[in-house]
Amino acid sequence: MEHVATRGVEWTEDESLLKPSRRPEFLDSDPWRSLRILSEFVEGFDALATVGPAVSVFGSARTPRSHRNYKSARRLGAGLAKAGYAVITGGGPGIMEAANRGCHEAGGLSVGCNIELPMEQGLNPYVDLGVEFRYFFVRKTMFVKYADAFVIYPGGYGTLDELFEALTLIQTKKIRDFPVVLIGSDYWGGLLDWVRGTLLAEAAITPEDVDLLRITDDPDEACRIVDAYAKQHRDEAEATAAGTKPIARGEVKDPARADPAGS
Repeated sequence: MEHVATRGVEWTEDESLLKPSRRPEFLDSDPWRSLRILSEFVEGFDALATVGPAVSVFGSARTPRSHRNYKSARRLGAGLAKAGYAVITGGGPGIMEAANRGCHEAGGLSVGCNIELPMEQGLNPYVDLGVEFRYFFVRKTMFVKYADAFVIYPGGYGTLDELFEALTLIQTKKIRDFPVVLIGSDYWGGLLDWVRGTLLAEAAITPEDVDLLRITDDPDEACRIVDAYAKQHRDEAEATAAGTKPIARGEVKDPARADPAGS
């Protein structure tokens, strides 16, 4: 008897879009899916358009609260908030929670762009402004479009994806240059050695491409790198129409409250 494996959870929207199909019925659903994708872009643009100066922070969702990287990201979030930046993360646990937490506790605007996944991942309790996404490519657009910088902590495939996506967009002039700061020299050192020793040696990239990256172990230094760059572009920022003021925390309905048990 033939045994057919069954799936215990429903398909996510990304899986439904990317899975191969031999049935012609999928042609009927794609036009509607394109409208759903469009609506996600509209909702994301509408929610984040007036966030103001912001920094996207990436890193592992698996980092526990007791880890030094969690504490570092929490300090980074607080430092960015005090410098006048909103903090944008994927809204999940680990490094994302830590950066949101530091920003939230310091009085900044803490933003979470959550993604639908096969495993359950809700917004962490330190998000003031949360936006839900079904599609990774829509969510990634928000991370780039509304960020003045990327700060990247140790993480896995998703973190590497965000890192190289940003570098590719900068290298190809699809977006203006902005700082990409790696935190954790022990973690990222091997990658940078490979970039210099293999990619650069094989002329797959140029020396200028290597210079797109900054690396530090100090979250305070990361804040200074971001702020120094922002000050160089102050005139551009001040040209923004006066009516597009940043969102204040008090204007967000039902802001998330910190969980005292997680303190």
